[in-house]
Amino acid sequence: MATTFVLAGGCYWCLDAAYRVLRGITRVHSCFTGGTTPNPSYELVCTGSTGHAEAVEVTFDESVIPAEVVLDAFFTMHDPRQLNRQGHDIGTQYRSAMFYADEDQREAFESAKDRANEYWGGGVVTEITPLNTVYPGPEEHQDFFAKNPSQGYCLAVAVPKVNKVRAGFAEYLL
Repeated sequence: MATTFVLAGGCYWCLDAAYRVLRGITRVHSCFTGGTTPNPSYELVCTGSTGHAEAVEVTFDESVIPAEVVLDAFFTMHDPRQLNRQGHDIGTQYRSAMFYADEDQREAFESAKDRANEYWGGGVVTEITPLNTVYPGPEEHQDFFAKNPSQGYCLAVAVPKVNKVRAGFAEYLL
């Protein structure tokens, strides 16, 4: 059974790359959601004026990887204590957020946030809000790390996040 979560935790290139190393993840799609501007461009989202977050739609097979693992990996691959930023990426478009499609997802997200608060020692600022319209990110941003493995940002920011997921979730690696 396929399930899709929409999650935001900084630059979507990093989340995309980190999720792609896990067995049972069947699709990762970079997108924008959570704002008010219809059909925003990447450049417009980067201004922080749209209200949208850079996010990923993560589709996975729960018979291979449990939803709890997908969510715990999310809280491992970024620092959910940073408000409206991840490292040098600053602005509401880089916020930590979970967008739920139904009540079951909301409850799963709340439980995962509680586990993250224990893991991080408190202070998790991840917002949990209803999912609204999801707009696709540019095609050149889909699977960005695989297409640009020597790009400076990927080496400096994405690789450490991928490595954290590899270390923390070794039993689910491809």
